[in-house]
Amino acid sequence: MNTVLPEFFRQPARRFLVIAGPCILESPDVNERIGTVLRDTCRDLGFDYVFKASFDKANRSSIASPRGPGLVAGLDELSRLRERLGVPVTTDIHEPAHAEPAARAVDMLQVPAFLCRQTDLLAAAAATGRPVNVKKGQFMAPEEMRNVLGKLAEGGCEQRMLTERGTFFGYHRLVNDFVGLGDMMELGAPVCFDATHSTQLPGGAGTATAGRPERCGLLARAAVAAGVQALFLECHPEPARSGSDAATIQPLERVPAMLAALKRVRDAVTA
Repeated sequence: MNTVLPEFFRQPARRFLVIAGPCILESPDVNERIGTVLRDTCRDLGFDYVFKASFDKANRSSIASPRGPGLVAGLDELSRLRERLGVPVTTDIHEPAHAEPAARAVDMLQVPAFLCRQTDLLAAAAATGRPVNVKKGQFMAPEEMRNVLGKLAEGGCEQRMLTERGTFFGYHRLVNDFVGLGDMMELGAPVCFDATHSTQLPGGAGTATAGRPERCGLLARAAVAAGVQALFLECHPEPARSGSDAATIQPLERVPAMLAALKRVRDAVTA
């Protein structure tokens, strides 16, 4: 049994977790290449690491956009990566029926931001006994996530995490409210900061999401300085060829330096 997540949830204030990978599952070679770089970088920096990728993206801007390999093939690939890389893995689920099969293949379930109020989905995720990471809806105030934690607790989930990924601010714009981030950190669960989705310009490219990927590092450093316990990051060796979120996904070659900078920030604020 991999002990990374149990140890993180036992003492989140003393550890730092990186949840990272491609947006949707890519080819096995690309998935493995991304996971290997992230695993080795996090190990060298003393960070905990969880490989993340989606088997399906059910909320793409266009019906013609790639969605991923699907439930069965996707979970098979995540299971393979879990063994091959020797790290815990996570993926997002979109329907209550996804929860049980996904929980057999991954170590933590993720609930997407648009679905964070869906009681049946939260209850199904909680019932698996896996840790559950819920992204804050772009349409919700931070303190409203207290109700999300309550639903998970009612379902028996003890290892709960919340993720900040920006709040709608007019059309095609997200902002990160760091006062609200502090409020969310006081709700009693570890808080993760999604550094790539926070740079999105939702719908800004018409049939796709646009973004400001050059601001990812800036936001990540600010969040680590604010005291978050985890970071969410999507990356790809060739961002323009990513199956999803090409406008915001980070180049894999730049990620080690970005994480090293976050290590220096975290060391400074925890000294």
